Amino acid sequence: MLENLAPYISIIFMITTCLTVFLFYKASHSSKIVLSLIIIWASIQAILGYSSFYLDTSLPPRFSLAIIPPVLFIISLFFTQKGKAFISKLNIKILTLLHSIRIPIEFVLYWLFLHQSIPELMTFSGRNFDIFAGITAPFVYYFGYIHKIASPKFLLGWNLVCLFLLLFIVVNAILSFPFQFQQFGFDQPNVALLYFPFVWLASVVVPIVLLSHLVSIQYLSKQLKILK
Repeated sequence: MLENLAPYISIIFMITTCLTVFLFYKASHSSKIVLSLIIIWASIQAILGYSSFYLDTSLPPRFSLAIIPPVLFIISLFFTQKGKAFISKLNIKILTLLHSIRIPIEFVLYWLFLHQSIPELMTFSGRNFDIFAGITAPFVYYFGYIHKIASPKFLLGWNLVCLFLLLFIVVNAILSFPFQFQQFGFDQPNVALLYFPFVWLASVVVPIVLLSHLVSIQYLSKQLKILK
């Protein structure tokens, strides 16, 4: 399916994924445990994606193995003692800057659409407005945490809006997969994300972006309570 895909698309995506992991690694104060866990998980997903494991369209879809484990892990972080301790030490500044990786991700998605590997609705020319988060992230980082002009309330609002944009396109992407529950993109379904390296988008990049928002929202919500 992706044999004719231009090499630069995969290369840019892999570089972006590595940058996402690096920024999260720095946000965790260079935790080697965090980096090791992500590398192991990404390696497993790379093997599964490369071996066409996720192409099985029966129910339950095998691709749930790329999505559900990270979601369950993120949930556990907010409800376990060790998880809460880990979250409390994450660098909010870097987590905010991390969202800038959504710019190259959006261009990769657009190129995948042009190569007929995902539906247009998953791109900024369709109904994906996630690029807003990527464009504004450096400014929010600069004015919110360097010059500290932006208020915690504004920062909280920005995170909530960008979280909604993320969840919106995730739902659309899931419903565009060529599975039995497909609702969108019948003429050009979401198949690229079932292959390596793009399987990393759902299994690595999106979970890190999601966790970054949730941690920032929790931090800013507590900060607002203290200010009151």
